[in-house]
Amino acid sequence: MGSDSNEAGLRCLVTGATGYIGGRLVPGLLEAGHRVRCLARNPGKLRDHPWAGEAEVARGDVTDAGSVGEAMRDIDVAYYLVHAMGAGSGFEETDRTAARIFGEQARAAGVRRIVYLGGLTPAGVPEKELSPHLRSRAEVGRILLDSGVPTTVLRAAVIIGSGSASFEMVRYLTERLPVMVTPSWVSTRIQPIAVRDVLRYLVGSAHMPDEVNRTFDIGGPDVLTYREMMQEYARVAGLRHRVILPVPMLTPGLSSHWIGLVTPVPRSIARPLAESLRYEVVCHEHDIERYVPDGPGQPFSFGTALSLALQRVREAGVTTRWSSASTPGIPSDPLPTDPDWAGGSLYTDVRELDVDASPEALWRVVEGIGGDNGWYSFPLAWAVRGWLDRLIGGVGLRRGRRDAERLRVGDSLDFWRVEEIEPGRLLRLRAEMRLPGLAWLEMYALEGPGGRSHYRQRAVFHPSGLLGHAYWWGVSPFHAVVFGGMARNIARAAGRETAGRRT
Repeated sequence: MGSDSNEAGLRCLVTGATGYIGGRLVPGLLEAGHRVRCLARNPGKLRDHPWAGEAEVARGDVTDAGSVGEAMRDIDVAYYLVHAMGAGSGFEETDRTAARIFGEQARAAGVRRIVYLGGLTPAGVPEKELSPHLRSRAEVGRILLDSGVPTTVLRAAVIIGSGSASFEMVRYLTERLPVMVTPSWVSTRIQPIAVRDVLRYLVGSAHMPDEVNRTFDIGGPDVLTYREMMQEYARVAGLRHRVILPVPMLTPGLSSHWIGLVTPVPRSIARPLAESLRYEVVCHEHDIERYVPDGPGQPFSFGTALSLALQRVREAGVTTRWSSASTPGIPSDPLPTDPDWAGGSLYTDVRELDVDASPEALWRVVEGIGGDNGWYSFPLAWAVRGWLDRLIGGVGLRRGRRDAERLRVGDSLDFWRVEEIEPGRLLRLRAEMRLPGLAWLEMYALEGPGGRSHYRQRAVFHPSGLLGHAYWWGVSPFHAVVFGGMARNIARAAGRETAGRRT
């Protein structure tokens, strides 16, 4: 690889490719003619992305110097797009350690540039008074700038795009609450930016001259309060004007509960977002244009960003969502292999039925489960379980689906995540609701006798301690209704689809 900073075909390393921004940046870099390597703890989560065959994937973790160093080999530009989002009491130290490792390994490998997407911090507020979330992002940017590798730190406030956490907060609050009592931060001024502009600046930063080592504020042309953002959403979406009544007593903690109850964003993510919204975050320069020029109509206005996001939602064209990345605090253990697994108890509930439908019809029902289609049994029980999960800080059922018909490994699906897909045969889901243990749900569409199909469903639970065992035995009396009903109703739905096609 040459040293001309204007050359095309750079070799780029992307961390956070399973997340919202990273999953969109990779195809953008490929389209610009660059070669891409992704660093992922679980490479399997990337295998079903449309660009999977065009990008190299390296297994590793940003807190593991060895795997980071190996991934940095022959890299020109390294994108740092990971952040702990306030997961646990030690998240700031985790962020600090990961940033130091990333910078050290980039310098050792001769990487020409680091690009980091951080958060826009308010002017005049001492760093020690910032929320932990904003403070950590600022510190990460500083560590990378001091790494000895030329670094571009892009600082954005609220990112608006289909599937972004900020967009879904605005969307659900506005659509569900024509009259709302809100935290006082709805009057705070913010400079939002369209995700398309963020991606354009990220891709363009790869070609910055070697002498550039600094932060850049990036934002759209509009400075709005959160109240104005919700009213603009109502206008763009064709809704009536909203009545918004701010009250001062809603703290960030209470705000995160409020956001968690009304929107799909869980409290673990809503809390750092709510804390950040206390501050006025407005760009103080637009120097990025010197290196990544804006075209006509760029950056996009807030109204245009909303319109583009809503169009993607309506056309089922959402490529990544805020829930693409693993939710903080959620277990990620793969399903233990059995029967030779020796790690402890595994409880199972198995249901099997012959189905008067083709395996293809049965698979369409299986792959379409969740979201608006529901779970094919006792809707009230699923709804109550979702609400209980939200109340104790879980993700609940509101995450829905990224795509109404197709699933891919790593997709969030209500309070499950897709762990494995064998197209036409197996869907395995890992539970992300709050549980005293780990749980999975497997659904098989198999060949049956006489041109029919065979449905096999298996729920698996690995209890954690005595409470986990008590939980399983406490809910097992309801399994016949919940799991048995699910199996029967999935079989009926597949049969109805097959009968409809015959007629």
